[in-house]
Formats: sequence, structure tokens, C-alpha cells
Amino acid sequence: MTGEQDDYIPENSDVNGVGADVPDELAQLRSENAEMKDRMLRALADAENTRRRAERERDESRQYAVTSFARDMLNVADNLNRALQSIPDEARAQVTLQVKAVLDGVEATERQLLATLERHGVRKIETAGAKFDPHLHQAIAEAPSEGRPPGTIVSVVQNGYVIADRLLRPAMVTVAARDQSPAANDSGPGGTLDTKA
Repeated sequence: MTGEQDDYIPENSDVNGVGADVPDELAQLRSENAEMKDRMLRALADAENTRRRAERERDESRQYAVTSFARDMLNVADNLNRALQSIPDEARAQVTLQVKAVLDGVEATERQLLATLERHGVRKIETAGAKFDPHLHQAIAEAPSEGRPPGTIVSVVQNGYVIADRLLRPAMVTVAARDQSPAANDSGPGGTLDTKA
């Protein structure tokens, strides 16, 4: 019985310095465990963010991959349109059957080109009667308003296009100018001075 008692060492006793630092070591291990858990959670969150960013970049690259090609093809569409616009309606009525066939072929080619661009996300910016938007239009001149509100589009010099939700090429437009008549300048700040007073 005495042999058994001699072998018994209490859990928190300090026999040759063993067991005295157990609470400190336990606290240190718990701290390291919490730190490792925090690092792991941050690494997982970082990996998830990287995965989402890669998916977004992949989707954008797929969506906008044709941007450079589409921009080049717009020049072809412009040239086809210019060729068709250069022939007045009166001249079209008097052309031979062979010339009419060529014109019909050019019109069909233009329609097919624009339809193909649209299938790939390239859409024409609608400008008819629209108000000037610097995000979509590029004003190249001002014209007399002729009853239109200032800042509205009077004519389109070159069509603009978007690809998905990004601007591919701005529409070059002429914008209705503010009324510059003397009556408009007399009222309000910046008008003419009354020199008779």
C-alpha cells in the first residue's frame, strides 16, 4: 500500500518543475489555436474572394472579348452606310436592274453585319430626339434650336454603339444650341447693361 502511495503524484504538484507551467502552456496553446483559426478563416475568405474575382473576370473577358474586333467592324458598317447614303432616292429610281441588285446586296450585307454585331452584344445607341448625354454622345457642333429644347440632339453624324453595358464608340452628334437672340440675353445675369439709367 505504501508503494502505491509513493507513485502517486498530484496533477498540479511541482515535482522537479514538471506541471507547474501547465496553466501558462494551456493559455498559450489556446491563444495559438485562436490565432491559427483566425488565419485559416482569413485564408478561406481570401480564397473565396479570389475565386469570385476570377469568375467575374472570366465573365467580363467572355462578354467583352470581341470589343477590339467589333470596333474595327463598325468602320466597315459605317462605310456600307455611307455608300448607301451617297445615292439619292431619285437616282435609285432610275438605276438599271444590275445596279439595283448591287444596291440590294450592299443593303443586305449591312443588315447582316449589324445583326451579327447585335448577336454578340453590340447595340446601336438610340439618338432620335434624345437629350445629349456626355456618357454616350460626343458633340461636334451646335446648331440653331429651331423649336427644340437646348441640349437635344439635332442630327447624328456617326452612330454610336455599346457592347453589353460599356460604351464602344460614342455617337457623334450635332446639338441644339441655346437661343442667342438679344431678347434672351437682356434678361437675367450676364445680359446687356442698361446704359440709359
